[in-house]
Amino acid sequence: MLTPEGCRTRQQLLWAALPDDVQWALVTDPRHVLYLSNFWVHPLSFSQGERAMLLLDREQGSTLIADNFTLRSQAAAPCVDREAVVRWYDHRHSVENRDHCLFTQVVSEVDRCSGRGVVERQWLPAAVYDRMRACDLTQSLDVGDLLRQLRRRKQADEIALLERCMLGGAAGQARAAQVVRPGCTELEMYREIQSAAADAVGCPVLLYGDFRATNAEVPKAGGLPTNRPLQTGDLLILDFSIVLNGYRSDFTNTLAVGTPTSAQQALFDTCVQALRDGEQTLRPEASAAEVYRVTSAALESAGYDPLPHHAGHGLGLGHPEPPILVPLSEDVLHSGDVVTLEPGCYVAGVGGVRVEHNYLITRQGARRLSNHAIQLSSPG
Repeated sequence: MLTPEGCRTRQQLLWAALPDDVQWALVTDPRHVLYLSNFWVHPLSFSQGERAMLLLDREQGSTLIADNFTLRSQAAAPCVDREAVVRWYDHRHSVENRDHCLFTQVVSEVDRCSGRGVVERQWLPAAVYDRMRACDLTQSLDVGDLLRQLRRRKQADEIALLERCMLGGAAGQARAAQVVRPGCTELEMYREIQSAAADAVGCPVLLYGDFRATNAEVPKAGGLPTNRPLQTGDLLILDFSIVLNGYRSDFTNTLAVGTPTSAQQALFDTCVQALRDGEQTLRPEASAAEVYRVTSAALESAGYDPLPHHAGHGLGLGHPEPPILVPLSEDVLHSGDVVTLEPGCYVAGVGGVRVEHNYLITRQGARRLSNHAIQLSSPG
């Protein structure tokens, strides 16, 4: 989970990015409420889809605004100075519109603020703005734009949370290599991966991504698993993310079902080489387009088509998020970025392969965060 120290650091970075005359800021995007306060409504709860808002004040500190049932659904204790909790349901009275309940409390808290304020307009409901007397949005900066920029430089607690996601992912990949066999369905593989990941991190996990088999006839497939049984000769692409407290990993391995053909092995080996070549370009101020070019060049020099999708992307609260490693990208890598590198190649008559690791960009270059095995065949 995010730490109080990390949340305070991110709040301070936001204040440093705002004009000196701004006295308060209303944060409304649930991802940014999490980013600044560690409050996240657990998606496996009865308040899934509900929200809280965060009011920051230079003098009064941070206030989390939520209804009582939403607050009970938190994934971890929020790192705030104060909680403004409005009663929505008390097991005695009927309930009102839950959004109106929250919005009334938000307006009440904002009206207590003094001086110039800014709000996250992109996630501010019109029902809140219509009732706010203390803020003229036509003159307001958008807090969301600033927070999206700040999110690229990951703090230590964010990196620790991402590494925990990757621990679960590595366990899932290892389990998949143990159980893959003809006749096992894609859905059965998904269930084995999820179980191993949850055991590794010690709590329920959200698991999404590609769990689809490719083959000579269907060299590229993606999406959630189906009940299709795996067949000898398939290449099973496992490109998935583990989500914990709103943060996610994203890494890939491809497993052969049965003994791979020489063409499949050659395709896999080339993708691994593309991964290694791309790794050498990961450093601060590197051009995202250049990372793509080098990664794709390994495929092209082996006689395959250019890399047909991104070579990688930023990772954290979003998927994908900047920087985007594509041919026409204008992004550059910064120290603090967490990025993926994921070369893939899909050949009719052979099948599809994709491999992937995650990296932290540092002043010295790149540190690989993910530790799952890149392997086409199970060691056993």
